[in-house]
Amino acid sequence: MTDTVRHASQTHALLADGRTVEIRSTLPEDHQHVLGLYEKMSAENLRLRFFGTSRLSGRQAADRLCAPPRRGHHALAAFLDGQVVGVAEYETGTDPASAEIALAVADDLHHRGVGTLLLEHLVHAARREGITTFTADALADNHLVLKVFGDLGLRIARCFDGTEVRCTIRLDSDERYLTAVDERGRTADTASLRPLLRPDSIAVVGAGRKPGSVGRAVLKNIRRAGFPGRLYAVNPHAHAIEHTPCHPSVTALPHPVDLAVIAVPAHAVPETAEQCGKTGTRALVVLTSGLDADQAATLHTACRRYGMRLVGPNCLGIANTEEAVRLDATFAAHRPLPGSAGVAVQSGGVGIALLGELSRLGIGVSSFVSLGDKYDVSGNDLLQWWEGDGTTDLALLHLESFGNPRAFSRTARRVARRMPVLTVDAGRSQAGRRAAASHTAAAATPTMTRQALFTQAGVIATRTIGELLNTAALLHSQPLPTGARVAVVSNAGGAAVLAADACAEVGLTVPELPAGLVTELLGLLPEGASAANPVDTTAAVGDDALRACVDRLTEHGAVDAVLVALVPTALAAATGDDPVRALTLAAPDDRSRPVAAVLLDQAERVRLLHTPGGGSVPAYADPQDVARALAHAAERARWLAQPPGTVPELTGIDAPGARALVDAFLCENPEGGWLDPRRCAELLDRYGIQQSPQVWAETEQAAVDAAARLAGPDGRVVLKAYWPGLLHKSDQAAVLLDLDGETQVREAYRDLAARFGGVMTGVLVQPLAGRGTELFAGVVQDEVFGPLVLFGLGGTATELLADHAARLAPLTDRDVHDLITAPRSAPLLFGHRGAGPVDLEGLEQLLLRLSRMASDLPQLAEADLNPVLARPDGITALDARIRLLPRGPHNPYLRRLR
Repeated sequence: MTDTVRHASQTHALLADGRTVEIRSTLPEDHQHVLGLYEKMSAENLRLRFFGTSRLSGRQAADRLCAPPRRGHHALAAFLDGQVVGVAEYETGTDPASAEIALAVADDLHHRGVGTLLLEHLVHAARREGITTFTADALADNHLVLKVFGDLGLRIARCFDGTEVRCTIRLDSDERYLTAVDERGRTADTASLRPLLRPDSIAVVGAGRKPGSVGRAVLKNIRRAGFPGRLYAVNPHAHAIEHTPCHPSVTALPHPVDLAVIAVPAHAVPETAEQCGKTGTRALVVLTSGLDADQAATLHTACRRYGMRLVGPNCLGIANTEEAVRLDATFAAHRPLPGSAGVAVQSGGVGIALLGELSRLGIGVSSFVSLGDKYDVSGNDLLQWWEGDGTTDLALLHLESFGNPRAFSRTARRVARRMPVLTVDAGRSQAGRRAAASHTAAAATPTMTRQALFTQAGVIATRTIGELLNTAALLHSQPLPTGARVAVVSNAGGAAVLAADACAEVGLTVPELPAGLVTELLGLLPEGASAANPVDTTAAVGDDALRACVDRLTEHGAVDAVLVALVPTALAAATGDDPVRALTLAAPDDRSRPVAAVLLDQAERVRLLHTPGGGSVPAYADPQDVARALAHAAERARWLAQPPGTVPELTGIDAPGARALVDAFLCENPEGGWLDPRRCAELLDRYGIQQSPQVWAETEQAAVDAAARLAGPDGRVVLKAYWPGLLHKSDQAAVLLDLDGETQVREAYRDLAARFGGVMTGVLVQPLAGRGTELFAGVVQDEVFGPLVLFGLGGTATELLADHAARLAPLTDRDVHDLITAPRSAPLLFGHRGAGPVDLEGLEQLLLRLSRMASDLPQLAEADLNPVLARPDGITALDARIRLLPRGPHNPYLRRLR
């Protein structure tokens, strides 16, 4: 291990109280700092750490921790305000898979999460070195360290021997460990955001004297919102702005502030951030745009050095409408209405639009953050804040990029169980599709990858801002449907047809109503009405009859939602009836099924019609808008009804053998490449993936001999030519099928050799496969999203038909079920036109094992199994290609700041 490698572990992370610590490998020059940690320890803590009170033990520990690098030893230190506040180390012995650990934390930093954070990073480093077990000796009365070990979330065994206890900790990462890491991360994250979203004091740095300046607009909005805390302005050229006294610089402020809103020119941002850090500021909102790379790096470094959370740069600002906070630190023209929607956006323009529309609808905003260039605070942070702020019940996101998609997925999956999480799926165009060398990579479009993330996490992904607001209005005002069956009620036949068509186009159903219910409805409606579904009430329907019809439909179990499409009529006007009033006046607010309206004559795309009891009914101008909103609501209900899913335990996995194979290949091929057929088959064998029998042959006679051994009951075999770089064998006519007997095998080999003799290194001989459904399964490693498992209809037309679905690894049992049922061709697998189902359990195992392989091996760039033959008696991969690249392991769940 070199010093370069040791520096590579440097990172920043959050303690339980929200403060930022630097975690990095120890270096020889850290000796005095580490020694100071031990010298400041109380005698009691020295005893607990070293089983005695001698100060010599501390000096020896410092010597060991800061010694030059050596194999089998790794040491980490946590730095806070330039001081070492904790150290952790491991060292292997005769067994390289086991290491003994030691941990020490400064006396005044106990119960702040220092030790746990160090151990999490130590576990990550150990796993990279192939270490599977930690051991530690502790005094039996060292309850603090025993609790730290026990709370990690890893499997631990304790063996007591008198006054001492031996702890053995398994480093396997499972759901219990990840859940424990999540909980610690959420506690630390929300604590770090309090100075940002619930500050007690604010400074606006760069509050201009001109009325049109950004800084002055922010200062004015903060005052107008009624912020109750201390408020300062910083401007060296003014005495007061917006009735707020000015100070010439941040360092001249009379008190440190929780939050600084920075609106100075780009060149002044780094120095301003440095001043804020030095004076104790705990969070920054940088509105300034146009920072160059050096300025951005300096800003980021200052925030990490001084432990400041950062929103922006290049952002609109932040707001929190809680009564105790009343913060509007934006330069938007209008103050957001207090409410229950949490909003995070990257685009300031989108943010202004959302704030305005949520206020118009009456939903309002709990907190709003314009993330801008997103150097630090992200959508993941805001989800965790909203999860526990006690106000938010609807999360709206507009994210153009994901810093850590797998961590976002875990957070969103948890938060979506508590409240709807909606996003606009930006960047769906094929312009972002990368060039690909295999079917798997070709299928893994950015759109498919993002959709996989959203589907698994339970995030409602809309296509436009309008669709986002339409869906938010429905979810805010109505209960979820329990299914996709919709009753369409209308006072005009044409409007009913439009509504029914819109429902069908988004996957909702408009079923015929039961005869008994039809009779009931006809008894409520005017003569001439029809109640088959759509329900045509006729233009003569009165308020009472329409309301009774809608109420009966919501009470009956024949449908899951009611869509009421209305147009103004002269008949209603003549009688004084108002169909819209019928939906709201005396309408029960405790309906068990959602009701939504289509008012074809209304100007607004969506609005909320308020009821006397304080509830509301959403009304839309276009049937397609309400249909999409109902479809999203039905999908959310379906997602919530499913169990979360677990990653199943798999047998017959040889992960160490697979890593050894990968390491050996990359040692021979430092730049990576495609595995040859033999190594490809061996790697799949390590994960128990069923393959067609095959023999590699480099000569004609070897091919003949292999064919004689492999020929099935009909005696027929297949020859596949191979050479490095060959991708699509069928396109090159490099596959010869249905070969019967020695003569045909020889002729086939000679044909391939004649055509590809200059490059061909051999042939693969396989028995001719029987009949079955040809499928496609594969994995591609996305640089941002991690491993993606793809599945769909296979064969030579894989890319042409594009009947694929995808999910991010690791797959749960729920993910696998959804993956198998998602393609349009899924009915072929479950029995079609009298045919029996394929081996569904075997198919699930194939996908789970591919997922495990991709999760274990970050070097696996692409794995392409096509075709995979699915039959009732088994699932077999007939052809496979695997590409490896030299990538180091990455842990997306390790707690660290960007």
